[in-house]
Amino acid sequence: MTTAIWWIRRDMRLADNKALQSAAANSAVVPLFVVDPRFEVAGHARKSFMYNHLRSLDAAMGNNLVLRHGDPLVEVLALAQLVGATSVHIASDFAPYGRRRDAAVRDALAANGIELVEADSPYCVNPGTVLKDDGTPLKVFTPFYKRWSLIDFSSATETDVVYANEVQHSQGYPEVSTTATELPPVGEDAAWERWNSWSVKLSSYQEDRDNPGIDGTSMMSPYLRFGVIHPRQLIAHLNGTEGADHYRRELAWREFYADVLFHQPRTMWENLQEKMNVLSIDSDANAQKRFEKFCSAQTGYPIVDAGIRQMLATGSMHNRVRMIVASFLVKDLHVPWQWGAKFFMQHLVDGDIASNNHGWQWTAGTGTDAAPYFRVFNPTSQSAKFDPTGTYLRRWIPEIADLDDKSIHEPSSLGLLAPTGYPEPMVDHAVERNEALARYKAVSGK
Repeated sequence: MTTAIWWIRRDMRLADNKALQSAAANSAVVPLFVVDPRFEVAGHARKSFMYNHLRSLDAAMGNNLVLRHGDPLVEVLALAQLVGATSVHIASDFAPYGRRRDAAVRDALAANGIELVEADSPYCVNPGTVLKDDGTPLKVFTPFYKRWSLIDFSSATETDVVYANEVQHSQGYPEVSTTATELPPVGEDAAWERWNSWSVKLSSYQEDRDNPGIDGTSMMSPYLRFGVIHPRQLIAHLNGTEGADHYRRELAWREFYADVLFHQPRTMWENLQEKMNVLSIDSDANAQKRFEKFCSAQTGYPIVDAGIRQMLATGSMHNRVRMIVASFLVKDLHVPWQWGAKFFMQHLVDGDIASNNHGWQWTAGTGTDAAPYFRVFNPTSQSAKFDPTGTYLRRWIPEIADLDDKSIHEPSSLGLLAPTGYPEPMVDHAVERNEALARYKAVSGK
């Protein structure tokens, strides 16, 4: 029997894994994970979750995972030569760095008679696949979704996996210190336990998903980020209700943003809409001070501060709250969206460069939204609408927990009766909204 390497990246699961099954088809499998020095830019919460899950995955494979530290260009080839592997099997990476890395590894392997086999993907439909009739990319989500929905995708055909067991398996997991105290449980079983307990609520997903005070979202994003669960697996479990259809659209948004980044790698940190490059933004010392107050959850707007506190404590933030928080930073404080995107990537367990950064661009008005200049979220009215009983606010801001359901969204409205332990609003939203619209009008002419 020949030997093949399963090089694990964003496919950290055993079920429905085409890269693993491809490696196992006619060979003994050596599962490999390379701790790339580039991982050092990842946030501590995300690294902690990843390494803990790798330990769980290793245990599920009978402790056969090979862990190597260093440049993948060196480590993958070295292990392949050590074990006499004839092929290396992967789930494709479509982000800019991953594409460059894989091209270099493919060339190095090929020079030594070893094949790099791209057998799977983190997505149902590979970025670059959904195109207009003229072969150009789609720039708006709805037409992308219509075409994406027409493409068939299938699960892996499961076969028995035989692991090669003559390799020194681990060089040790790095120690990661994180301030996040409530990270998601790790392992495929934990992911599916969460899905099975939550998915009975799918029919009400469309109505409940925007309320951060209830258990209205699946919490699958960390597992999708690392491929603990594949989106095609979730789609196979949808029940045909309107809520399930909406959930499917949310999965497609993830694939849309990956497609945008694939076609335009520069948009990882640059405006998709280049006309917005002349938009006036604040980046001086005073802007930096405002940003520091924002990052410390001391804005004086409860829904904004609650979201940031949730992220710092759990590595997660409710999706509706993410939009409110992002809008506050770019349209009330007028600072670059890149500052917020980097802050989120430092702390989110599900931090994905395509979804995170293009989500920020959508809110900032520089991305895929066709008419974003007038969308400025009012943090107080958004809070009252989507957390009407203040349940979410009370959990994350105990300083205001005793306020009534109306006052809790705007403690400063109580005047002298406002809680002394919570700050006044750092800016006047009405004033800053007008300022944001004036800046956008100067660019758009509308």
